[in-house]
Amino acid sequence: MDVTVTAGPSFAMGTVALPPGGSVRVEAGAMAMTRGDVRMETSTRGGFMKGLRRSLGGESFFVNDFHSDTGGQVGVAAVLPGDMTKVALDGATALLVQSGSWTASDPAIDVDSKWGGGKSFFSGEGLILLRCSGRGDLLMSSYGAIVATELAPGETLTLDTGHVVAFDETVQYAVRKAGSWKSTLLGGEGLVTDFQGPGRVWLQTRSTADLVGWIRRVNPQSSGS
Repeated sequence: MDVTVTAGPSFAMGTVALPPGGSVRVEAGAMAMTRGDVRMETSTRGGFMKGLRRSLGGESFFVNDFHSDTGGQVGVAAVLPGDMTKVALDGATALLVQSGSWTASDPAIDVDSKWGGGKSFFSGEGLILLRCSGRGDLLMSSYGAIVATELAPGETLTLDTGHVVAFDETVQYAVRKAGSWKSTLLGGEGLVTDFQGPGRVWLQTRSTADLVGWIRRVNPQSSGS
């Protein structure tokens, strides 16, 4: 996938160049522009159940495939301001992506969902992680800039749960309190995720949960009708 990312890391947009006969799969609503000979096809890509699982993971029930017979461009952008990065999948290791970060990918990449169980439930980040597998390129977006880290076997990294973007399926993870209950309630830190290598981990420098909390503080809404 030939992608040019501009205006990052604050307001990134990814422009995908489609060669003659080329295609790209895009999250519904992420298309910002098209140029040249480009047509769009909307579907669940995998049937009703796969679309349903993907929607439970925070993505749209539908996805859009953009095709070009003679060549064109598709520009994609995320909802919140931030960065984008292209990740190459080799077909051997799948990538687990947090809800809302998958933006576009080669049609050969399978975008499904993975049940996170209690670990994801307690993280407050949703019950489902998107599982991206196959051989090809994938475009991820974030709130804030994206920082990539490579973990050696046995090496650990701890992230606030709201700053997780994605990680290789080879990476083990567990969610826990940042400290004691007193620290969790009074210290401003909630739950964190411990990652153990080998594999890659991507984080975002801002947290959507913190943004929502800040909006609620500065613009409280009355509970009455």
